[in-house]
Amino acid sequence: MCPFGANRKLASIPSHDRSPTEAQDRCRRHRGWRTLLGLLVGCALLTGAVATDLAGVVRLAEQRYGPPARRDVLNWLELIESARGLDEQRQLALVNDFFNRRIRFDEDIRLWQQPDYWATPLETIGIGAGDCEDFSVAKYMTLKALGLPVSKMRLIYVRARLGGPPGGVVQAHMVLGYYATPTAEPLVLDNLVGEIRPAARRPDLFPIFSFNGEGLWVGGAASSSADPTSRLSRWRDLLARMRDDGLE
Repeated sequence: MCPFGANRKLASIPSHDRSPTEAQDRCRRHRGWRTLLGLLVGCALLTGAVATDLAGVVRLAEQRYGPPARRDVLNWLELIESARGLDEQRQLALVNDFFNRRIRFDEDIRLWQQPDYWATPLETIGIGAGDCEDFSVAKYMTLKALGLPVSKMRLIYVRARLGGPPGGVVQAHMVLGYYATPTAEPLVLDNLVGEIRPAARRPDLFPIFSFNGEGLWVGGAASSSADPTSRLSRWRDLLARMRDDGLE
């Protein structure tokens, strides 16, 4: 039973030309980023990306977190542009793989000096690290930017059993669920298991509640029981900080 319920050839080049100076190299990289950013901004204006001022988002990332963050945010925006228009299964795989490969897991207390902090995608990509909520939120917001309907996604709080019995440990965890239809078994996007699997193949997860931008569900309930922005203060705070980041 599904635990989540329904729902020139080199030799011809003079040797002194083969290795550009550091300044030349920086200039070329800068021109490349500007070209990419210009393309992304132009496409975003036509299709409605994750941010209305992409150049501002990239500048903010570099100001806060340094030049590597600029590169990483540009890679993220490039993902959004290149994946738009693909089928949903391919979008899920690309987004899941992007964050699982690029973001390092770490605890909130070390990253943000808070016991429980939900980072914005810009914050997570900027520092290159996050916990389970940060992975899930970043995937959710990226898929939303790709045009995936919010109604097909839920952020799911679960109890996760780490390690098999008898010595397994159970701890709170968050994953992203994708529902192809309202009554479909969800696919689970998780930072603990890289492969996207149906919920029935994740017996290590026990759902507690789930939510998205439209509703909140307890356990495997079929209908929403509340407005998430009124019941979840961290969700409300996250959305406000995303607006401050120039996202949403």
